[in-house]
Amino acid sequence: MTDAGVLVLDKITGVTSFDAVALVRRRLALKRVGHAGTLDPDATGVLPILLGEATKLMPYLADQDKEYVATLRLGVTTDTGDVGGRVTATTAVPALSRLEVEMACRPFVGRIKQVPPMFSAVHHGGRRLYELAREGIEVVREPREVVIHAIDVEEVVGDSVRLRVVCGKGTYVRVLAADVGAALGCGAAVARLVRTRVGPFTLAEAVSWSELEDGPAAALWARVRPADSALAGWLMVRLDARAASQFEHGQPVGIAPAGAVAGTLVRVHAAGDGRLLGVGEVMDGPRTRPVRMLHADRPGPRVLPR
Repeated sequence: MTDAGVLVLDKITGVTSFDAVALVRRRLALKRVGHAGTLDPDATGVLPILLGEATKLMPYLADQDKEYVATLRLGVTTDTGDVGGRVTATTAVPALSRLEVEMACRPFVGRIKQVPPMFSAVHHGGRRLYELAREGIEVVREPREVVIHAIDVEEVVGDSVRLRVVCGKGTYVRVLAADVGAALGCGAAVARLVRTRVGPFTLAEAVSWSELEDGPAAALWARVRPADSALAGWLMVRLDARAASQFEHGQPVGIAPAGAVAGTLVRVHAAGDGRLLGVGEVMDGPRTRPVRMLHADRPGPRVLPR
């Protein structure tokens, strides 16, 4: 077994994604640790932590769909988009049916434009927007296209609405909440946000924060998923020893998944031991060229730190 893999964490409120990475690094005695998709400090839920060579898969996992359960408080608008921010407006909340909320959500499903909030990690002039916002500086932000696959209204009770949102990379649920609130005519801010899925990784399989803090390192290692789990659902190529050596030396190989079109990214494995060699791109021919290599050791026993 190698030190390359994915630890699916259930992040708690009050800690940053960077805090989570630092704690995993310390608990597992690893230098190379990263996360796939920042989760706001006030949000909880799925934060995939990539270990060792698996950190090279970060952009591919971050690109995958995510699912959130967001509880909105109607009748309030804040500068951050959540209830922890400065209140900028309050409005009486009318009696709303689930159908009315569903109708207000409908225009936001599909490819839409969102303006990144000032309280976000987007760069502007070499600085993060949230740094400028804390200094009271607001700058013009260009709208960005995002994809929202589905919005399901789970509950409407008084001034509280609970939504389940499935979306693509770069979607701001806080912006969506504000937009839905505006469509309802009363404003809204996020009161609670839980990320329930990132790509193939779900909340049900996540390691709790208490387990990460206090559990034995061996128990944490037992929960680490293999690196290729980050690419679950991708088309796969298996290479014999000769082709695997060719691929590992940066050369295209004369094989590709049946029916795959040029430009498709695939995961490439060694046929012998099944290890993940890296990410390839299908070319005409058919051929597959190396895009990202993983140089993890071959499977074998792990020696845990004392």
